[in-house]
Amino acid sequence: MKEYLTYDDCQIVPRISDIQHRKECNTITRVTKNVYLDIPIVSSPMDTVTDYEMCLEMDRLGGMGFLHRFKPSYEIANTIQWFRKEKPDGTIGASIGVTGDYLKETQMYVDNGAQIILIDVAHGHHKLVKEAMERIKNEVKGQFDLLVGNIATEESARDLCEWGADGLRIGIGGGSLCSTRIQTGVGVPMVSSIRDCISVADDYNVPCMADGGIRNSGDVCKGLGAGADTVMLGSLLSGTKESPGEITKTGQWPNETLQKKYRGSASLESKQDRGEDKNIEGVSKVVPYKGKTKRIINDIMDGIKSSMSYVGAGNIDEYQSKCEFVKVTSAGVVEAKPHLL
Repeated sequence: MKEYLTYDDCQIVPRISDIQHRKECNTITRVTKNVYLDIPIVSSPMDTVTDYEMCLEMDRLGGMGFLHRFKPSYEIANTIQWFRKEKPDGTIGASIGVTGDYLKETQMYVDNGAQIILIDVAHGHHKLVKEAMERIKNEVKGQFDLLVGNIATEESARDLCEWGADGLRIGIGGGSLCSTRIQTGVGVPMVSSIRDCISVADDYNVPCMADGGIRNSGDVCKGLGAGADTVMLGSLLSGTKESPGEITKTGQWPNETLQKKYRGSASLESKQDRGEDKNIEGVSKVVPYKGKTKRIINDIMDGIKSSMSYVGAGNIDEYQSKCEFVKVTSAGVVEAKPHLL
C-alpha cells in the first residue's frame, strides 16, 4: 500500500534566496490553457461562496470566481452579462453538470462572456463526463476553455487530458464540509493527489487546480509548491461580505456576534433547496462574519510571497521547481503551530 500525504503531513524546506523583498515575487499563473490570472487564487462554485459580488471582487484582486450552478440557467447567464458590463476585460467562470440541458446552458454562458466553463461534478473520472466534454467541444460555439473535475489520480488526469480538458480540478473528499471520505471511504490526501495528477498533466501542458483541504495560507503554499497552478478556496471565503447570503445576529447587544451560512453543495439543506434528497455527502453550518474578502486574499498572498522568498523563487514556475517537501511526524505538526498559548 502506497503512503499518501496531505498538507499537515509535510513542510517545505527553505533554500538559499536572493529575493530582496517579497514584493518582487511574481504570482502570475494559468488557471486553464488560455486564461491567466495575476494571483493563483479562485473561489469555489458553492452557493454560499460565489455569486456576482464575489466574482467582481475576486477579479478585482487578480483572481477569479466560478459561479455556482444551483439556480436557473437564465439567472446565471444574466449574472455573467452584468459582470461583463462592469468588467469588460474581467475573468469569470460558470459551472455546469453533465445531465440535463448542459449544452444549452454552456452556450448561454459562453455567449454572455464566460471564459471558462467548469464541469463541476464530484467524480470527474466518469463516462458521463467524457460524453459531455466531447459534445461541448464539438457543439458549443465560441471561445472558451473547459475546466474539468474533480479528480485525484494519475489515470484520471491522463484520461481527462486525452478527452480534451483545458484545465484539471484536483481533490476528492477534502473539502471542509465534504463528508465523502467518511461516508464512502473514497479519497486521496491532497499533496500526493496533486503531485500524481500534475506528473501527467504537465506532459499535456494542462494547468491544475487544487480544491479542498485548505485551512490557512500555508496550505495554499503547499498546494502550489506541490505543483498546482491555482488553488480553489471555499471555507476561507465563506462568511465574507462578498459571499452570498444574509448576515444574521446572535446574542444580545453589545455582545452580539455576526454570522453567515456556509453549506456543502451536497449537503441535505442545499439538496432540499434543489428538490433533491439523495446521496447526501456534505454538511451545513454557520460561520462568523469575516468582513471583506480583500483582507483574506491579502493575507494569503502575503503568505505565498513570503514562502516564495524562503525558497528563492521569483515566480510560480520557479517556486514549484524549488519546493522540496519533507514528511513530518505528529510532533512536527504540533511544533509547526503556535504553542505558547
